[in-house]
Amino acid sequence: MDKLLGLLAIIIVLGLAFLMSNDKKKINYKGIGIMLVAQLITTWFMFTTKIGQTIINGISAGFNKLIEFGSEGVGFIVGGVVSTEGGVFFFDVLLLIIFFATILSVLTYLRILPTIIKYLGGIISKVTGLPKVESFNAVNSIFFGQSEALIAIRSQFHHLNNNRLYIVSASAMGSVSASIVGAYLQMLPPQYVLVALPLNMFSALILASVIAPVSVPKEEDHVDIKDVSNDKSIFEAMANGALEGGKIALIVAAMLVAFIASLELVNWLIQLVAAGTTLQEILGYIIAPIGILMGIAPGEVIEAGSVMGTKIVTNEFVAMLEFETMLGDLSEKTIGIVSVFLTSFANFSSIGIIAGTVQGIDAKKAGQVSGFGMKLLIGATLASILSATMVGLFL
Repeated sequence: MDKLLGLLAIIIVLGLAFLMSNDKKKINYKGIGIMLVAQLITTWFMFTTKIGQTIINGISAGFNKLIEFGSEGVGFIVGGVVSTEGGVFFFDVLLLIIFFATILSVLTYLRILPTIIKYLGGIISKVTGLPKVESFNAVNSIFFGQSEALIAIRSQFHHLNNNRLYIVSASAMGSVSASIVGAYLQMLPPQYVLVALPLNMFSALILASVIAPVSVPKEEDHVDIKDVSNDKSIFEAMANGALEGGKIALIVAAMLVAFIASLELVNWLIQLVAAGTTLQEILGYIIAPIGILMGIAPGEVIEAGSVMGTKIVTNEFVAMLEFETMLGDLSEKTIGIVSVFLTSFANFSSIGIIAGTVQGIDAKKAGQVSGFGMKLLIGATLASILSATMVGLFL
């Protein structure tokens, strides 16, 4: 029964995307079908085979080792600070972003990551029939944040019409940056965070390809990785990566202060009218129907829905911090579904981040992004639902 509900959820998600489509006649059904099958195979392989579980455990162990290295650097700076029970979130989680950003910067300078991303994107493009730029951007969005992913294809922006701009923006919003995956792993079960990365890449492409189908001439579809890094040496790459990571950590901290405080304010106002009611609870009831279809148990769907709704109206960190306190009281299936849903940038604040990035690349196209901002958020949220439902089918 759960699997039938999951399949129904996938059909509803694709149906909603179809209703939102800009050009239903140009939808690449073959490519979408291939990516759906790829998601099913990936999830099945990772969760039900020994090899898949070994791969997840190996990657998780690798991240944990990197977290250990990063913690040494953090400890050197703040080792004398007396932490409260359970640690200090800024020191124990956010500052690790600096180390991960440094590694990504060095791998980019050495052309290791760009080359891997280019060829993975090329394979996806060849198999699915999607344009190379969009495929490259989708893979790139697994490793880099929304702004960095879009900046990497800035030389192709003059070729991007409205639909192509929607697809690259959706990929940026539907994924997460590898620089903050280490922080997520400190709050959520590693296996679900790691499987969410490839699933979200495919989900973003699937939903965006339905909503904004494209057909691109070969002469307008070229990926160039020559200028992905302006660093002159590996030491400059390390320094710039560290600075970028520091900025991300501070931005996340600032957003958490703003959103958590604002959430408390909204809850206080709501309780003036309805005592004991919170925005999270209201969101839980709103999301409950789709949550049940995704595979969440009826007895847990209000709690799970509240976390999922919190992520949409604030950001994934606020939701993860809330969800972390619930992990001991929920079933493994609910934990897996919600964890995958949370592992993306699909929230209101991302609209402004993407529009601001595009503004710096091409001011005219920034207006287009702002114009389809809500459609972008809805599409990215549907992508998160699709990924989470896929995981629910195998738990």
